[in-house]
Amino acid sequence: MRKVIVSGLLASSACLAAQEKPNIIVFLVDDMGVMDTSCPFLTDAAGNPQKHPLNEWYRTPNMERLAAQGIRFSTFYANSVSSPTRASIMTGRNSARHHTTNWINSESNNRDNYGPYKWNWKGLKKDDITLPRLLATQGYKTIHVGKAHFGCIGSEGEFPENIGFEVNIAGSSIGQPGSYYGENGYGWIKGNKSRAVPGLEKYHGTPTFLTEALTIEANAQIDTAVAQKRPFFLYMAHYAVHQPFEKDNRFWSHYANSVKSNAAKSYATLIEGMDKSLGDIMNHLQELGIAENTLIFFLGDNGSDAPLGPARTYSSSAPLRGKKGSEFEGGMRVPFIAAWGKPDSGNKFQKSFPIAENAIQTQFGTVMDIYPTLALLTGARIPVTYSLDGQDLTTLLSGKEDRFHTSTFLMHFPHRHRGSYFTVYRKGDWKLIYYYNPEHPERPDCVLYNLKEDPEERQEVSEQHPQKTLELLNEMIIALKVQGAQYPVDFEGNPILPDSKHWKTKQ
Repeated sequence: MRKVIVSGLLASSACLAAQEKPNIIVFLVDDMGVMDTSCPFLTDAAGNPQKHPLNEWYRTPNMERLAAQGIRFSTFYANSVSSPTRASIMTGRNSARHHTTNWINSESNNRDNYGPYKWNWKGLKKDDITLPRLLATQGYKTIHVGKAHFGCIGSEGEFPENIGFEVNIAGSSIGQPGSYYGENGYGWIKGNKSRAVPGLEKYHGTPTFLTEALTIEANAQIDTAVAQKRPFFLYMAHYAVHQPFEKDNRFWSHYANSVKSNAAKSYATLIEGMDKSLGDIMNHLQELGIAENTLIFFLGDNGSDAPLGPARTYSSSAPLRGKKGSEFEGGMRVPFIAAWGKPDSGNKFQKSFPIAENAIQTQFGTVMDIYPTLALLTGARIPVTYSLDGQDLTTLLSGKEDRFHTSTFLMHFPHRHRGSYFTVYRKGDWKLIYYYNPEHPERPDCVLYNLKEDPEERQEVSEQHPQKTLELLNEMIIALKVQGAQYPVDFEGNPILPDSKHWKTKQ
């Protein structure tokens, strides 16, 4: 019988094969958009992957490896900024419902002049039925490594331990690292001390890049879970590739001679370092003999923030429009890959939860769908009274069409950013964007795009399709009301509710 060394203990492959629940890794990359990779996600009209110039710029061989083992989505939606997405992954709920609709500032409420007064800037709470809490009921060792950003300083959500994680490494209220360099103590010695990464003192003063340190810690936690003979849920949430764009010297030579800016080249090294982390974890699963029993979900938390040009045009996410913080596809679309650590048609978990290999799913999914999918996979019961917005991805992950999976997506952002005070409502091929215009609330506006005919959002067509615009606008208003959405306010502090009467009058 083959033996595997695990944290100094011997574990037989027979014992590993006998585990009752699959291991789960959610590998989340901060600020990684759908074009920040050499692995193409966008497709042509026939659903075939289509490479674009940015795919030639980045180097992500391990993403390509994971995609070859599983299925990637050509369209997978997140929120346009970090904290709302992270809360939605943890709860399966839309940000309009959980009210964390903007990124969370650690020290103070970053509500702007017209943002909702009571938006949930304190984030997740101890009594929330979070994903790790749900999986813990099924015997999972729940492990958080990296960026949390679930709540502000002093809130219940500040530390991952408070929302169901048994282990927390490096997670706190901060949304970016003080520095990526071990020599800088990740911000404690040099850099932005208010954003210094906690809990990694053993690496201070060493040349260990932050992405590498987190990977080492994650693999050590996997070792511990295997030694304890417990299935694990690893939430591997990298600080990369968020600012500051400090170069990872391990990969600088790959980009040094480019005519692009040093910031763009540094960003590319952060991408490649993140990809190495993915490969190192996949290799570790193989070495332990548990790759067949381990499901991996890879994704970003919002659109790209690559320093490659203006935020609202065709730059960091080209050929898509926009980037992080915007209402356009480049601000909302993220990479999503699902795969088993090692495909094996005879594996009992893979038989019950098959994932297509080297496939592309063109039906869209969202970050909210992760919660119910993993609940179903593990047998965890979601209370019948729980308001859930996500839907199970099982059929889509098998490579098939799911006629019962919703074709609508709502993203509500009643704040100021690169795109301000808007709600996006997608239904099928159509995408409506409603602008609240707080300084002139009597003059709201909405625009319409047909993403099938115009995936790059170059041609606004609301005047050509007034009935479709009105139909989607009314559906958006109902969806917001059902989810208990909060709205921007006017000069006097009164909520600005979306209104279809203005559009009727305009026509």
